[in-house]
Amino acid sequence: MKAIIRVGGKQYIVTEKQTLLVDLQGDSKDLDLEPLMVFDDKEAKVGTPVVKGASVKVKILEAEVKGEKLQIAKFEAKKRVKKITGHRQKHTKIEVTKITA
Repeated sequence: MKAIIRVGGKQYIVTEKQTLLVDLQGDSKDLDLEPLMVFDDKEAKVGTPVVKGASVKVKILEAEVKGEKLQIAKFEAKKRVKKITGHRQKHTKIEVTKITA
């Protein structure tokens, strides 16, 4: 069984026992998310906008995981000005525990 969920403005295709990094902020350890679509090999249920009666149970493993560092460079032509800054996005590591349709 697979499901499409929306977390932090992005959509993810998830299966049970899958871990992923999402842009989510919160302190609770367990979440119930409403899927946009639930499907398996035989049938698919599409929601408008969410599937009624279906849920995806998610467990938060780590609250703040830093992503890889991005280098941002700014140049000004003919002025010999160069400025380099960096950014590391904070993610939340979650695990999908159960998908019910």
